[in-house]
Amino acid sequence: MTVPAERVRDPEWLLHRYDAVGDAFHYVPANRALRESAVFLTDAQLAGAVRAPAPVRRQAALAAAGGQPAPLKLILHSAFCCSTLLARAFEVPGIAHALKEPVVLNDIAGWRRRGGAPRDVAARLGDALHLLGAALPAGEALVVKPSNAVNALAPAMLALRADARAVLLHAPLPTFLASVASKGLEGRLWVRELYTKLAADGLCDLAVEPTDPLRHSDLQIAALGWLAQHRLFAGLVDRFGSRVRTLDSATLLARPADAVGATAGLFDLAIDAPAIAAGPAFTRHSKTGTSFGSGERGAVHDNARATHGEEIALVERWAMAVAEANGIPLGLPGALL
Repeated sequence: MTVPAERVRDPEWLLHRYDAVGDAFHYVPANRALRESAVFLTDAQLAGAVRAPAPVRRQAALAAAGGQPAPLKLILHSAFCCSTLLARAFEVPGIAHALKEPVVLNDIAGWRRRGGAPRDVAARLGDALHLLGAALPAGEALVVKPSNAVNALAPAMLALRADARAVLLHAPLPTFLASVASKGLEGRLWVRELYTKLAADGLCDLAVEPTDPLRHSDLQIAALGWLAQHRLFAGLVDRFGSRVRTLDSATLLARPADAVGATAGLFDLAIDAPAIAAGPAFTRHSKTGTSFGSGERGAVHDNARATHGEEIALVERWAMAVAEANGIPLGLPGALL
């Protein structure tokens, strides 16, 4: 049973899921404070809120939302590159509201993989982006950091919303591989799961031997996923030009005020970049909230290299050869800084 569409414009509720069978969006009671404190907007992070979903028929939701969507800013990423940190920097009440990995976008990406008609998938994607910002105060921009499992929809998001601007954030390949290695079995399983989704989205058509992914190591699979997303990002710059800019995590951490200021410029948002760069977004761990700066991040990677250095170095050299064979630039065009 659906509920009144007033949920759509209620700031105490969050658009959480999309039900393709019932063509309805599901809302959950999650106010701004809860959304801000959650690492990601997943069932686990939203705690008990997801136990009482309120379904709203799609057409009713759109009617309640009105016709003018909030300005859309995107933080697209290829994982382990401080994207959550950057999203937290743009949680600025009165100016912008940041949503970190809203699951509704994962639902639409999953529906696409299950065979959803492209025209219908695009329509629901546009609807979700509109509805995610429907409850924002007038004048606030919507900053969305999707899961990178949604990256295949990035071209559609930018094509559907001419007002959208995007930062394409990535870690340098050696840093990415060290991050995966530092996370142990959990990280290795995760990159295989991600590769499966990227491949289902048609992003992993790479000239590589052997062709069977099962014959590659975990870090090789991680590198292939990184390369697939790198190629996608390069294509976005080529297609959308100045609407998208690229940024690597090393530059973000080395020059936080400059990076936040340049991102704010791209997003056309008036914020105090130096103050934000000196604040908790850059001085506390984005997942745990504990004190955590660039030194601690570097120590994590150094420890991973100390344990897995030979494997990381071998995979890095192999990935560079794969990149060259497939015409994938390791240095992305359209740099923000």
